[in-house]
Amino acid sequence: MTIQLENSSLFQIFKVSCFDELEQGINNIAPSMVEYYLEDLSSSSNESIYINKSNIQKTICLDQYSLYLDYSDTVYLEILEKDDDYDTQSLW
Repeated sequence: MTIQLENSSLFQIFKVSCFDELEQGINNIAPSMVEYYLEDLSSSSNESIYINKSNIQKTICLDQYSLYLDYSDTVYLEILEKDDDYDTQSLW
């Protein structure tokens, strides 16, 4: 699922002023909090959109999340489906 994010809210959450500083801002926060913030941002929009990856200027990859900045300074969040091979099977 890929959604378009509002730049100002994303930058405000991670206390940065631009996409170039975002990776450093993410590294200054606990991984569980980063995941929580990204999930919270993604829950505000249920509409998945298509992005043309040839228009992507910069990318930040974080486990099951990817943040993209395109040439028109629009930020996108892609959430990859995660396969949980470590789930315990039911005993019944």
